Amino acid sequence: MYDQLLVPTDGSDFATDAAETAFDLAETLDCPVAIICVVELGPLGSVRFPGEDSSAAETLTGRAESFVTELESSATERGIETTAEVRTGTPVHEILEYAGEIDADLIVMGSRGRGGIGRMMLGSVTDGVTRHSPTDVLVVGDGQVGQVDFDE
Repeated sequence: MYDQLLVPTDGSDFATDAAETAFDLAETLDCPVAIICVVELGPLGSVRFPGEDSSAAETLTGRAESFVTELESSATERGIETTAEVRTGTPVHEILEYAGEIDADLIVMGSRGRGGIGRMMLGSVTDGVTRHSPTDVLVVGDGQVGQVDFDE
C-alpha cells in the first residue's frame, strides 16, 4: 500500500501529533519514515541581533535540527527506519521536492486547524502541499470540533 512515508515538521504540537500518526502507520505497514524540516529564512537570515552569538539563520537551523532529531529518536525507539533532512527554502516547494527525491507515497502532516477567511487569505504549508502534491497527503487535525469563526 504505502512504502515510504514523509513527515514534515515545524516543531509544533500539531506536527508532533502527525508524526505519531505516521509512526503508527509505519509500524503497521512496516515501512520507513523520512522526516523533513524546512527553514524559511526571509530577509533576516544573516542578521545577528545584539548580544547574540549566532545569526538568525544559524539559530533557526539549529532549532530545525533539534526538531528532526527528536522525531527521529522517537521513531528509532519504536524500531522504525528513519531518515531526517533539514533544508532551507520555501516549505511547500522543499517538502514536495524531497517527497519526489525519496519516492514518498504518503505525506503525513499536521494542521493548525485554521479555518474560515483567515485560511483563505493567508494559506498554509499544509494547504499548499495538499493542493500541489502528486502523491497522497494525510492531514492530521487536532481532534477539536467547533464552530468556524469567520472573523479570524
